[in-house]
Amino acid sequence: MRSVTYAMGVSLDGYVVGPDGGFNWTAPDEEFFRFATEEVRALGVHLLGRRLYEAMLYWEGVEQSPSLDFSTREFAALWRALPKVVFSSTLSSVQGNARLASGSLAEEIERLRAEPGEGDIAIGGAALAVQAADLGLIDEYRPRVHPVLVGGGTPFFPRHERRVDLDLVETRTFPSKVVALRYRVDR
Repeated sequence: MRSVTYAMGVSLDGYVVGPDGGFNWTAPDEEFFRFATEEVRALGVHLLGRRLYEAMLYWEGVEQSPSLDFSTREFAALWRALPKVVFSSTLSSVQGNARLASGSLAEEIERLRAEPGEGDIAIGGAALAVQAADLGLIDEYRPRVHPVLVGGGTPFFPRHERRVDLDLVETRTFPSKVVALRYRVDR
C-alpha cells in the first residue's frame, strides 16, 4: 500500500510560514535541492491545498532554458510530470498535470491507494495536512527543520488533542544546517 507523507520546511519553533505569511527562510542549498528533487522523483502523486498549489505554479512555467542550471531544469520537469490533486473550494480549474479533487480528502486518498501505481502520496500544505492528520491518514512526517525562530505563524504539526507515537527513520544534515527528519507513524 502506498504511504501518505507530509514534508515541508519548518522553522525550529515549528512553523511553515511566519506571522507575516513569509517563508523566505526556507531557501535550499544545492545539496538540499538535490535531496528534494530525489524525493519528488519517488512520488506517485502530490495532494495540495490551494495556497501551495498557487505557490508551486512557478514550476509549471519555468522554461527549459539553457540559462537555468541543470538541477533547476530537472526539478521543474519532474514537478510538471508529477500528477497532482488540488483541494480548493474557490478554484474552478487547474493547470498542467493537475486535477481538482472530486471527493473528500479521505475519499481521494482511499482511491489513490486502491489504484495501481508506485510512489508515495505526498500531502502539501499545512491546512490539508491537519485534515489528513485528524483523520489518521498520514503515515510519515518529514519536517525539514531550518535554523531559524520565526515566533509564530502556521504550525507544521496539527494541534489536535491526541497522542501520535512516531519512529525515527532517518536524519540528514545539510551544509545550510537544515536537518531533514523522517518519522513513521507507529501504528
